[in-house]
Amino acid sequence: MRSYAKLNVFLKITGFRGNYHEISSRFILFENLFDEIEFVKTSENDKFEIDANINIQDNIIKKTYEKLCLCGYKNKLDEFFKFHKVKLIKNIPMGSGLGGGSSNAATFLRLANKEINLGICDESLMQIGSQIGADVAFFISGFKSANVSGIGENIKEFIDEIPNLEVFTPNLFCSTKDVYEKFRSDFSGKFDINLAKNLENLSSKKILQIYKNTQLNDLLEPCKKLYSLSLKENEFLSGSGSSYFLVS
Repeated sequence: MRSYAKLNVFLKITGFRGNYHEISSRFILFENLFDEIEFVKTSENDKFEIDANINIQDNIIKKTYEKLCLCGYKNKLDEFFKFHKVKLIKNIPMGSGLGGGSSNAATFLRLANKEINLGICDESLMQIGSQIGADVAFFISGFKSANVSGIGENIKEFIDEIPNLEVFTPNLFCSTKDVYEKFRSDFSGKFDINLAKNLENLSSKKILQIYKNTQLNDLLEPCKKLYSLSLKENEFLSGSGSSYFLVS
């Protein structure tokens, strides 16, 4: 099953909720870039196994498996993964702001629900996903474009006009946690909630025609301050970076 990347056309921070940052953002599914996840038969296992094409530690798929076990599906999962393993082919760069980890968690949830007949409805899957990562519920939703708010739990499909976009990822790992913390410490003096509300009503095509990259992503400046990242005016940061995109 394909595990697609996402892009943030805009990402405005609108407030704080404890240690979390409340956002208003347009998520679009970027189907030109994806990881692949499948369950393959194997000899008897005594533990949950992930076979990946890169070295992974503390992978979000394992965290998702453990969350499902805690939700009451441990017996079914243990029985299935006694003779199956997860095969993961990673193409989405890590630390890139493209949502690869969250997408993997969502794809694992959907695939496990289908292949193991867990019988979990989409709404419950999204609730489970929200406990794993802020972006997971969007990927479970199946929406091509959506306005996402709160700490990622509020997702509203947006009938969008999306231009052709070209994505670039420099050889740079950006820590989401560090970028958000830098925003909180250095850039949180003023939230532009009115702009966020206006952006929610515009198509992605229109947004990218009208606004500058500095207006659209509140994480751009903290990302630039933490890392050696320099963008031209027509290059737009996705998430907390390091990937950026432009209209092709």
